[in-house]
Amino acid sequence: MSQTEMEMSGGPVGVTRRTGTVKRTMWGGLRQQWKLLGLFEIDQQHEFYSLTSMMKEGLSAAVQTTIDNPPPDELSEDDYRLELTQIHKDFKMETFAGPVFASLRRSLGMTEKEYQHSLSSDGSYLQFISNSKSKADFFLTNDKCFFLKTQNKREVKFLLSNLRIYMEHLEKYPHSLLVKFLGVHRINISHRRKKYFIVMQSVFYPDDRINARYDIKGCEVSRWTDPAPEGSQVIVVLKDLNFKGQYITLDQQRPWLLRQVEIDTSFLQRLNVLDYSLLVGHQPLHQDERHQGLSFATLIMRTKKSVITGSSPTHAGMPTVPGVVPEEDSTLLVSEMDGGTGSCSIAESRGGSDPGSALSGRTCTEQPAGSVTDSMVLRDFQAQNRRLLPNFKNPLHVIDGPEHRYFVGIIDIFTVYSFKKRLEHWWKRLRHPGQAFSTVSPTSYCLRLCQWVQDHTK
Repeated sequence: MSQTEMEMSGGPVGVTRRTGTVKRTMWGGLRQQWKLLGLFEIDQQHEFYSLTSMMKEGLSAAVQTTIDNPPPDELSEDDYRLELTQIHKDFKMETFAGPVFASLRRSLGMTEKEYQHSLSSDGSYLQFISNSKSKADFFLTNDKCFFLKTQNKREVKFLLSNLRIYMEHLEKYPHSLLVKFLGVHRINISHRRKKYFIVMQSVFYPDDRINARYDIKGCEVSRWTDPAPEGSQVIVVLKDLNFKGQYITLDQQRPWLLRQVEIDTSFLQRLNVLDYSLLVGHQPLHQDERHQGLSFATLIMRTKKSVITGSSPTHAGMPTVPGVVPEEDSTLLVSEMDGGTGSCSIAESRGGSDPGSALSGRTCTEQPAGSVTDSMVLRDFQAQNRRLLPNFKNPLHVIDGPEHRYFVGIIDIFTVYSFKKRLEHWWKRLRHPGQAFSTVSPTSYCLRLCQWVQDHTK
C-alpha cells in the first residue's frame, strides 16, 4: 500500500516504515481473500473505510443541494460547466455538472431522496475486486444499486467534455444500453492527491439470483477467466472464451437487442473510443415468471415504464423511463396495441416485445381514422427503438427471454483511440498474428462487437 493510499485511508502522514510493512502484509492477505469473494464489506478496519466515509458524507450533501434546488426545466451551458465545492471537516467535495446529472436521474424515474438514501445509508459500502486490468477502485452501495468507481483526470475530462452529446443520445434513444452516469465528483484532502470518482447505475441489479456474469469484448486474446469452483459462492466475471457454445435466447426481443447494440456502438465509434465491454448476466426465470399472463392492468403498468412522448433527460417535464405516464395516455396506447379489446394476445404475451410487431400487430398507416396521435406515439416508439420494458427493477438493463432473464449493458467507454493505442494495435498485430485482440480501430471494434451479438443470440 503506497503512502498516498495510506493517507487516503486516514492514516497519519508520519507512520513508521515498520507499521506500513505490517499493514501491507495484513491487507495483502485480505486482498487474496477478496479475490475469491469478489465483494468485501468495507468496515472500520478496511483500508478504504476513510475514503468511502468521505464519499458518503460528501454525496449526501451534494444530493441535498439538488433536493433544495431542483434542476431547471431546460439545461443551459452553465449547467454543464457548473462546479460546486462543499467544505467538510476533513475534506472538500467538488461536484461537476450537478444539475445535468440530477436531470438525468429524474428522467430515469429516481427521486433525489431515494438516491441520497442509497448513497449515504448506514450500511457499509462494498468493495468489488475484479479481474480487470484497470487500476481503478470499485465500490458498491450497500443495496448494490449503484457503482462508484475511481477515475483519473483524463477520463473525467473526457466524460464532461462529451456530456452533452451523451445526454442527447439518451434523449434520442431512452432505452439505450449505455451505462447511466449519475454523478461526477472529486474529493480534495489538503496536501493529498485529489481523488476523482463517478457514480453509475449497476447493470447487475438486483443480483440475488444472477448465476453467471460475463464481460464481452468480441475478441479472443486474454479473454478467458478460470470459473469459480462448482457450488461455491465466489463471484467471478467471465469473458468471451468462457461464453463459447452458449447463446442469449430472446426470441422476439432479439431484433431489438441487435438494433440497440448497433445504435450504441455507432455512437461510441463517433466518440473515437474502443475497449468498452458488453456486460451480460443471466438467471433462470421461475415457472410463474415464464408463463405469467398479461392482464390489462399489468400491460398498462409496463407501458407506463416504456412510452412517454416529448420527454427527455435534457428537458424536464415527465420522466423518460421508467417514470409516470398519465393513466389515460397509457390506456390509449395499450388500446392501440391490443386493438381496443383489452385482451392480451399481443406478441409480448408469447415471450417477446419486438417494437414493430409486438405493439400493435399492424403498421401506423393501418390505424383507424382519428388515431393520428396514437400513430405518432407508435412511430416515436419505433424511431427511438423503445421496447415494452419488464415490470422489474432496473428495467433498462433487463431483457426477459423465454427461459432466462438477462442483464445487459455497455460499460467502460473512456478509452480513446490515441496515438499510443495505434502503436499498441500494431504491436499486438505482430505478437498475435491471425488472432482477434481488443486494441483495434473504433470502427472495427464497433462492427466486431455487433457481429458477436449477432452470432451469440437467437
